Amino acid sequence: MTTVGLLRPEGHPEDDYRRIETLLDSDIRVDSVVYAGPGADPGQLAAGAERLRLASTDAVVWASASATFAQGREAAGEQARSLALAAGIPASSTAIGFTHAVRAVGASRVVVAGAYPEEVAGAVVRFLEAAGVEVVGERRAYGGLSLPELVRAADDPRAEAVLVPDTAVPTVAQVPEAEAAVGKPVLTGTLVTVWEGLRLAERHGAWADELGALFVRRSPQDVWEPGE
Repeated sequence: MTTVGLLRPEGHPEDDYRRIETLLDSDIRVDSVVYAGPGADPGQLAAGAERLRLASTDAVVWASASATFAQGREAAGEQARSLALAAGIPASSTAIGFTHAVRAVGASRVVVAGAYPEEVAGAVVRFLEAAGVEVVGERRAYGGLSLPELVRAADDPRAEAVLVPDTAVPTVAQVPEAEAAVGKPVLTGTLVTVWEGLRLAERHGAWADELGALFVRRSPQDVWEPGE
């Protein structure tokens, strides 16, 4: 059994996480501890990580895109190390997970789409660029658009993947249709969050074509390695 533990902001739905859990292998579990969002006291996060460790989770991920991107790359790394020390298990965040996931699908140029305000959208772009990911476009869209419609509106022919970081919006059920609409990987906040936890737990071979390019079956030479 491999268990990914999430620190999930209050009010963020867990439907996507349950769907991911169902579509992956039967011995993969996704647990979560809810904290009072949108901000988070470091002590509160550490306490949540400890609760997840006591529940026998193999890795913990802070599952809030807006909060973790807004920290900046250096601070996000420090926070992940602090959580790992507090819990005694590997730790990361949604933002850090995106930098790994982009590489895992073979992309280096991306567009970012979502409903974030300008300051948060800017933080996402800066974080990715600090990690060596080239952002060739950014689209802010509010209300009414399905995931396929959003990624079509955001897509740029130069981009090798479309990123939709928001962990507060259910996206998983529409990822295959969205990828078909643009012909490239679509990486969403909830998908990347769980994938990052599996990466930290060194769980190889967690495939589900229904979850899109990030979870599609790969040949051995294409499988990501922990710590890359």
